Amino acid sequence: MKIRVFFISKNMIQKTLSTLLLALFISYLGLAQTNLSPERLARYDAYFQKEIDQGKLPGVITLVYKNGEKVHESALGVSDISTKTPMKSDQIFFIQSMTKPIITTAFMMLYEEGHFFLNDPLHLYLPEFKDAQVAKDPELGSEGGLEPLKSPITLAQLMSHTAGFSHGLGSSKVDKEVIEGLYYAGHPDIATRVSAYAKLPMIGQPGEQWYYSASPDILARLIEVISGKNPAEFLQERLFGPLGMKDTGYNLTEEQHKRMVTLHTYDKQGKLIVAERQTPTSGNNVFAGANALFSTAHDYSLFARMMLNGGEWEGRRYLSSKTVELMTLPHDDGLFLDPGKGFGFGFAVIDDLANTKALGSEGTFYWSGAYCTYFFIDPKEDMVAIFMTQVSPFSSFYENRFRQMIYQTVQ
Repeated sequence: MKIRVFFISKNMIQKTLSTLLLALFISYLGLAQTNLSPERLARYDAYFQKEIDQGKLPGVITLVYKNGEKVHESALGVSDISTKTPMKSDQIFFIQSMTKPIITTAFMMLYEEGHFFLNDPLHLYLPEFKDAQVAKDPELGSEGGLEPLKSPITLAQLMSHTAGFSHGLGSSKVDKEVIEGLYYAGHPDIATRVSAYAKLPMIGQPGEQWYYSASPDILARLIEVISGKNPAEFLQERLFGPLGMKDTGYNLTEEQHKRMVTLHTYDKQGKLIVAERQTPTSGNNVFAGANALFSTAHDYSLFARMMLNGGEWEGRRYLSSKTVELMTLPHDDGLFLDPGKGFGFGFAVIDDLANTKALGSEGTFYWSGAYCTYFFIDPKEDMVAIFMTQVSPFSSFYENRFRQMIYQTVQ
């Protein structure tokens, strides 16, 4: 047996150390230029690693861009607690209501082409909504009696959740009727689902309340009617393909399915477990606007960075900067009840930072998904931040902690 002995010169060691130190310095300098603290970013990761170690979260992916540069990316924990598969940065998540900002953006692309005005009545394009009915008492639902609309539902109200529709997520009888009529009825496509929506009781009169709703499903149907393409085709052609969002869509390939993160929940004792029902990743034909998209942190950051950049990305314009400005103003007439915040078209907006009693910037726009996925876009700080996990039920706790831990890194 031959034994080979390798000698490393002192000069080689010095060169290697110099290279490493230079790389570390460049990395540190990059963070300094983006005004984020490396030590505080480590604090951010340590916080979520602690939550994972304590069994509160399975795993998370976080991604932060600032001043046009990727300044932080981490994949912590596991994608499945039963297999202990490590979380990886390219994993795919069911983003649920983070679909809403995307479908709203697509709808506003059609607005820019002159197909409608935002104050147009909905029934001009979907006649079945002309005779929509409002519950006299939401707690009693249809059994308590229905009344006609006092004023037509407008397209703008669909985007700001002030039209009077429900999502079916509350405890009232109207909510129960809506969730059964929309999600338990097994509709074959978005047209059928929206047609059923028109026959379900509304929770309030148009413009009289902010109530979180499935109205982006109606936007998806309007995209189909106006463009002649179903929402999957339209989004792929106008947003996902051009932006390079290669892992975003309503269905996954076999290869993409392997990267899908497992949905988790909690048992009666509060222990984290794998959810009994997992999200189907193929055969989905209801191309919805309220939920239904799959995506990665990187893909979603492309959409978010385009919006941060005023509707333009890598030389291609998707929306006018004036359209983005309009979308990110409050359109809720003070009806959105979260202090310091309003609701624009597809996004919540911070419009009174002091009243939020939290770190942030006025003008920030954001939203989240039912399986605890979150993002925010901060034009003042020139920053986009994405947080992805797969846990049900939704908790705004991690949404608020996510923003808190990101903003504490700003120097």
